[in-house]
Amino acid sequence: MADAIVSIVLSGLEFAIDTKIQKEVALVRGVKKELLNISSELNTIRNVLDDAEKRRYKEKTIQGWLNKLENTAYNIDDVVDAWNFANLKLQIEMSDNYAIDVVPAKQKVCSCIPYSCLCFKKLIIQHNIAKKIKGLKGRLDMIVKEKDQYNFIVDRHADDRRESDRVRSTSSIDVSKIQGRDADKDILVSKLMLGEEGLETRVVSIVGVGGIGKTTLAQLAYNDDRVIHGFDLRIWICVSDVFDEVRIAKGIVEIVTKSSPNLNELEALLRCLTYSISGKKFLLVLDDVWNEDVTKWEPLKNSLKCGCPGSTILVTTRSGRVERIMGTTEVHRLGQLSNTDCWLLMRSIAFSGRSVECCEELQDIGRNIANKCKGLPLAAKFLGSLLLFKNTVEDWENVLDNEIWQLEEAEVELFPHLLLSYNELSPPVKRCFSYCSIFPKDSEMDVEKLIRTWMAQGYLGSSGDTGDMELKGKDYFDNLKMRSFFEDFTGSDDKVICKMHDIVHDFAQFLMKTKSHDLKDPNSRVEARTNALSQACDPSLVFQITAYRSLISQRMLPLHVFKSTKCLRELSLRGCGLEDIPREIENLVHLRCLDLSHNRLMGKSKLVTICKLYNLQTLYLSSCWLEEISKQIGNLINLRYLDLRSNDVLNELPETIYNLHNLRTLNLSHCISLCRLPKGIHRLVNLRYLLNDDTSQLQKIPEGFDQLTGIRTLRLFHGGRGWSKLGYLNMLDQLSGSLQLLISIHDAEDVVEAQKAELRNKIHIRILKIHFFNEAGRTNENDTVRNEVMEALQPPKNLHHLTIIDYQGTKFPSWTTYSLNHLRVLRIEESKYCSTLPPLGKLPCLEQLRVWRMNGLQFLGREFLGIDANSMPLSGGFPKLKTLSFSECSLWNEWEDITVEEGSANVVIMPCLRKLEIHYCDGLTSLPHILLHKASSLEHLKIKDCFHLTKRYKDHNGSGWRSLSHIPRVEVY
Repeated sequence: MADAIVSIVLSGLEFAIDTKIQKEVALVRGVKKELLNISSELNTIRNVLDDAEKRRYKEKTIQGWLNKLENTAYNIDDVVDAWNFANLKLQIEMSDNYAIDVVPAKQKVCSCIPYSCLCFKKLIIQHNIAKKIKGLKGRLDMIVKEKDQYNFIVDRHADDRRESDRVRSTSSIDVSKIQGRDADKDILVSKLMLGEEGLETRVVSIVGVGGIGKTTLAQLAYNDDRVIHGFDLRIWICVSDVFDEVRIAKGIVEIVTKSSPNLNELEALLRCLTYSISGKKFLLVLDDVWNEDVTKWEPLKNSLKCGCPGSTILVTTRSGRVERIMGTTEVHRLGQLSNTDCWLLMRSIAFSGRSVECCEELQDIGRNIANKCKGLPLAAKFLGSLLLFKNTVEDWENVLDNEIWQLEEAEVELFPHLLLSYNELSPPVKRCFSYCSIFPKDSEMDVEKLIRTWMAQGYLGSSGDTGDMELKGKDYFDNLKMRSFFEDFTGSDDKVICKMHDIVHDFAQFLMKTKSHDLKDPNSRVEARTNALSQACDPSLVFQITAYRSLISQRMLPLHVFKSTKCLRELSLRGCGLEDIPREIENLVHLRCLDLSHNRLMGKSKLVTICKLYNLQTLYLSSCWLEEISKQIGNLINLRYLDLRSNDVLNELPETIYNLHNLRTLNLSHCISLCRLPKGIHRLVNLRYLLNDDTSQLQKIPEGFDQLTGIRTLRLFHGGRGWSKLGYLNMLDQLSGSLQLLISIHDAEDVVEAQKAELRNKIHIRILKIHFFNEAGRTNENDTVRNEVMEALQPPKNLHHLTIIDYQGTKFPSWTTYSLNHLRVLRIEESKYCSTLPPLGKLPCLEQLRVWRMNGLQFLGREFLGIDANSMPLSGGFPKLKTLSFSECSLWNEWEDITVEEGSANVVIMPCLRKLEIHYCDGLTSLPHILLHKASSLEHLKIKDCFHLTKRYKDHNGSGWRSLSHIPRVEVY
């Protein structure tokens, strides 16, 4: 943990030394030298921190030394940050001083006075910063001196330490002590036995968090009779952290030949390995693999290809990256045990040697304790071993009442397994992980918001870093995700939610210990070193400390709290019932992230106070009833994320918003009254995400918008006469995710604009909705224009979802069938003047097709299937379609069947179709009998309010019903 904090502080300090501090305090004697010395000493300390972190949980004196180091590092960070803030404030004040366009002569003389005051103020700041730096240098000198008494090992190879701490696995297992893995074993064995003739060696991976039972499952499968008799050779190698190709190859040869090869060169060993397994069907288990370097794996993998077909490599790993590097063909993601299985496993250990009466007395408490395992077998074994030596009800209740991370035994028996994964992380990623201890157990975490809180804490770079910290944060999160630190992912591409397993959360709390606190217990004590508070229930508790950096409260705090908590980086007062923003908040000069969402901040000029928080990077103001945004928001020049969602009465943004040069994300979704954007929005050169769902009043985007070439997300775009020009999209080739176009068509000029848009070049867009509107006075003369506009709006080839609404043209564009090879979902709604559908069956990946209110459709011919009779084998026929739906096509009267010859030919039509729905199509008289029989996987047919179809197929005794009898589920009403 100290390594993570020191690395973060060094990054900020080095940036400061290279920029303003070096220049500004050069006049103060000795300060530049002190700064360089601080940096040098921190680097010296960092060289021993790996050893110190290993020993902190066993030696209390080292724990105390590290705590002093962490506190001092935080103080250094605060001083550097205060300096940056003071300079920002002066910069803005001086800018305001020169902001007068025309100044009378008398006033010009007077204007020199405030400038002189600012210069004097600057000298005071220089003196104060110099004094603080010298004080911190003295404290750091003492820490360095104390370091020497602990004889830390410098530059000792972490790999050697990690290797010595590990217990090597073997293939043997006592099956009687395993609970709840029978189903997993059967699934895994079936995957191992899937080898087919002609296939090269397969790789099957078991992936899961540490302690979930990956090795146990591999042992169960390895010793299963089906596997024993299914392979000529079975080989078990425990790889562990260091992927030593020589040791692994030597181990395989030794097991196969039953003799130890006297070879140490990899090339010779691989030749020996190839010879020993050649022509044999083998199962090789590589247990506990951590290697993420594909170059280390390739030579070994190539040598293993000489086995017989069906040979398989079984890998156990915590990392999704390892799974990919190993070339996995089958993945088994190991899930949690049930509470019952955890109890049975824990009971088998804890009740060993106890009397029946004692077991009955402890059973109910034991079941509740087992629930704390949250499906993790390692936790069940740990708690079972712990309870084995506890004999009274009081002892068991004490275990039940304590968090796992608070149990001393957890440091020795449980958490070392998770420390293996933790130690693989870089220092900044370690800090990002441990920060998550601030959240309550089982809480849902918004991934995007989590990354922004990391950014606010400085974990992703210094405040002066102009790089893409959001992308760095995503990389850090993916790193943790790959190592199974997060789970239960839900949501969409736009918003991803995840959770942290309770035991992993306990581990994070164990790492933080006194660094964070959850104030659910009104009697809980907050220690002086606490850095984070969450879920505050008793506001008076926060007076016990002054140095914490995160505060997440569910109720408003006394105003003078903000005067004594100046080190805060993150503050959340979300939904606290605020009706105004306290002026005292302007004291929080280090604040990076502020969440005031869901407070009723009605009225005007409510945001002036927070516009003085010049270090702010993230500001949440969603659902605040804001009527206007203060023009002083332009002072927040470090702001990267501004969330103004769901402010229903907000109708415009101030022009000064163009000063926010670092702004990456502007969220205006559901601001239903917003009618215009600032004219200078094109000056937001770093803007990447403009989120404007449900902003139908925002009808025109200002001139110059096409200059925002880095923008990646634009949810809603109005195009057409009197609106924004579609040509504005021409240069926005970085657009990604989803895009909705609202288009009004009038004349040939619209064709030119549609061509300029060049949607086909927006290769990162995955979801596209094209919605035509404002054609109440439609005339046939414009049919050509409509058709040409639609032809010009060719989407990118990688598109996954396409929705076309209210298209008034008479034919569909050619690109609907020849350029959308990755399209999965197609919805055609209210296209009233097209009389037929294109050959959509040619779309190779289409899974869902919905046609709604296509009132011009009368006849659906066989060409709809897209079958090419001239190709061999026959292509088309909706190869991936799963759901087909027609609704409210009032004139549709015929669906042409395929011919008997086509039905008997070897042509595949809709082989994956599961569900067919036809609603409110009164004109259709029958369904294509032969076609539906060719769709052999059809499981569900639903006919609703279709006059002729209902009459034909509802009677179970009629001929119509018998033609559908092969479909498992038929609903007709």
